[in-house]
Amino acid sequence: MSSGFPLPTGFARSLVDWQRHSGRHGLPWQGSRDPYRVWLSEVMLQQTQVSTVLNYFPRFLARFPDVNVLAAAPQDDVMALWSGLGYYSRARNLHRCAQIVSTEHGGVFPDTALALQALPGIGASTAAAIAAFCHGERVSILDGNVRRVLTRLLAFDEDLALASAQKRLWGLAQALLPEQPTGDDMAAYTQGLMDLGATLCTRSRPACERCPVHATCQGFASGQPTRFPVKTRTLKRRHESWWLAILVSRSDDGVRRVWLERRPSRGIWADLYCPPVWGNELDARSQWAAARLVVQDLEPVSHSLTHRELRLHPLLVDTPDLAGAPNPEVGQWVRWEDLSTLGLPAPVRSMLDALQQGQ
Repeated sequence: MSSGFPLPTGFARSLVDWQRHSGRHGLPWQGSRDPYRVWLSEVMLQQTQVSTVLNYFPRFLARFPDVNVLAAAPQDDVMALWSGLGYYSRARNLHRCAQIVSTEHGGVFPDTALALQALPGIGASTAAAIAAFCHGERVSILDGNVRRVLTRLLAFDEDLALASAQKRLWGLAQALLPEQPTGDDMAAYTQGLMDLGATLCTRSRPACERCPVHATCQGFASGQPTRFPVKTRTLKRRHESWWLAILVSRSDDGVRRVWLERRPSRGIWADLYCPPVWGNELDARSQWAAARLVVQDLEPVSHSLTHRELRLHPLLVDTPDLAGAPNPEVGQWVRWEDLSTLGLPAPVRSMLDALQQGQ
């Protein structure tokens, strides 16, 4: 073929056969052709380990068993169940997508990858997965794991930091699909790509000898499979320090509460609840010093985000009553036992859990 990357013969058949006898079959979202379940699992699995999603998927299904129930739920309920999964824009898009499917599509997901891509939070690869698994559409996924598998298979050495290289790889992925597949073939092929990337063709130390297609893998033949994929543009991470004032108060009825504010709708931890945040220590401490409140330094916490490394400095502030909150227009006192009903950033929830256990 003129692309310069000859396609190996028998790749699709070998992958389908391998998946059926050696791939993963026990995941709770497998074996379903329900677009809601497949969509939910695919969104959760974006940039998240399977082991983590296994804890969230059944809880989400129990609370939101179908797309119409999810659409009708308050956003705070969705964010609360998502808390800890990270990349919270996924949860907001998930909720918005459910609302559109419910109101504009009668609660039925579109049945083609092209139509699915028009919905919030559904990119090309997620759309392809839903269409392939649920409707047997002959379309290839191309998430991060699959890019690794295919660039090694083809010794694809173009720079994936370039849109032109990404587009070319998409074309090759489509060319590798099974010829005239059944719906079951497409499900096995799609799952096989996922399984191969997750279990054998890993980022480091790939298990090439156990790979079902190593005999035709050009990356393996080169002796340097981990040289692929090629991506020159590296992520620049910014380091920031934040000071969080954890205001804890006990009212006359003896109920313990913590002050939480909803974060802005854009930016880090958007729409989640969080203690007041300051970007420098002097501003964080001066407010409580002026109020003559005792401030206790808690153990700092490091937290990694996609583009930032955060160093969180929690300050425990005991307030004698429910007065003196920093911004009554955006926050509220929350009873300790009600924290589970709110969407909290994972490190904030861990801080509050530790405080609760220690007192």
